[in-house]
Amino acid sequence: MSRPLLNHPAPPADPAELPLRTPPVNLEAEQALLGAILANNKAYERVAEFLAPEHFAEPVHGRLYELIGRRIEAGQLVNPVTLRAELEHSGLLAPVGGIAYLGRLLTAMVGVINAADYGRVIYDAWIRRQLIDLGETIVHRAYGDESGLDGPAQIEAAEQALFDLASQRTEDNGPVSFDRALAEAITGAERAFKRGGHVAGLSTGLRDLDARLGGLHASDLLILAGRPGMGKTALATKIAFGAAQAVRAEGGERLPAVAIFSLEMSAEQLATRILAENARISGDRIRRGDIAQRDFDRFVAVSQELVGLPIVIDDTPAITLSALRTRCRRLKRTRGLALVVVDYLQLMRPAVGTRPENRVLEISQITQGLKALAKELSVPVLALSQLSRAVESREDKRPQLADLRESGTIEQDADVVLFVYRDEYYLQQRAPKQMAFESEEKYQDALAKWQRDMERVYNKAELYIAKQRHGPTGKIDLFFEAEFTRFADLDPHHDPHP
Repeated sequence: MSRPLLNHPAPPADPAELPLRTPPVNLEAEQALLGAILANNKAYERVAEFLAPEHFAEPVHGRLYELIGRRIEAGQLVNPVTLRAELEHSGLLAPVGGIAYLGRLLTAMVGVINAADYGRVIYDAWIRRQLIDLGETIVHRAYGDESGLDGPAQIEAAEQALFDLASQRTEDNGPVSFDRALAEAITGAERAFKRGGHVAGLSTGLRDLDARLGGLHASDLLILAGRPGMGKTALATKIAFGAAQAVRAEGGERLPAVAIFSLEMSAEQLATRILAENARISGDRIRRGDIAQRDFDRFVAVSQELVGLPIVIDDTPAITLSALRTRCRRLKRTRGLALVVVDYLQLMRPAVGTRPENRVLEISQITQGLKALAKELSVPVLALSQLSRAVESREDKRPQLADLRESGTIEQDADVVLFVYRDEYYLQQRAPKQMAFESEEKYQDALAKWQRDMERVYNKAELYIAKQRHGPTGKIDLFFEAEFTRFADLDPHHDPHP
């Protein structure tokens, strides 16, 4: 005797018994809106901002709406009489049901004041139809109908499709009155006045940088660029650490997170670097275990001081834009988000499902996505970027904005572009070699000059604000300890050590 199958509900014997569900459509609302516009063209102004022809379920209604909108925007009067000639000329009169159908639309009209409500009903039905299509696509992919996408990639593709659908919403982003904008500006100025250092945004932990930028501002995309060996990660870590300290100092029941997406270093390596900087113990010595007991005790003591800093580290390699966006949204929703740091751009991948033609377009998509993320979540986003090798071919190796141009639209999308440069790094490589000189005297002269130059740039770094949309540009001198990969303010009258 065979065992019964799992106790699943038996399917209906007759397919006709299956519930029939049709996609959400409201043809009456579409007719009423078109009739209202034909009766009073001002009704179009109430829906034109968010309603498009493709939002209509009935294609004929969409074509009528497009034609009506085109004439109104051209300054022409639209009614059944003026529309008839154009419909006949375009061959649309018969498909829409002739002039009699235009007359029926007038009988279905609503008042101008209700046009926006009917428009939103039409738009909402379109949104739900898109969600149904998206759900069916997700189901088909999950059953394996589309090759090349594993489970995690399918999740990212679904998230990206939902984000793209949500990004098309425009009705909530209308104009802001000047009074409201003025009130927000006054609030920002008051916040800057009351804060220590008169910083309106989130502090970077670097006095001179805060003075130039006014801190890190919500919705801004900041690019920190430099050649390898300049200390980009160390400086970004310093800024993230300074921001986390500022968040903790402000207090509150729930501290918003400073999120670091480290695509090159592991979370443990990054935490070790932060510890090494604050304990002033060489990270290399820590990794090799070459430290005395007192150094280890200091290391542990500093780690206890840092416990509770609102820093979260995501070390997912080659993270996609859609995955990063999803994780930032989750952080914003669950605990709040103060700053996003991405180390670094060139290691990211574009959103799943997009296939840019080349790497430059990929980088453009990523920077545009990061800027959109900064605006959506109203947080500053600091992204690190490599510079082109063109820097190495110049005598003066200080970076320029032109060095970013091979990387898509980085310069265009960024609100702030920062370049970090250390003359000491290049000067070390140009130490004179005795065999290159004809005499000992010439070698000693060259060596003495090189040593003087090294003393001049020792433990110094230059940070260039090459672009700032809302403030001045220029150079900032910083203190840099290579042994601890530590940046600090440079003050000629005071010791920069803590």
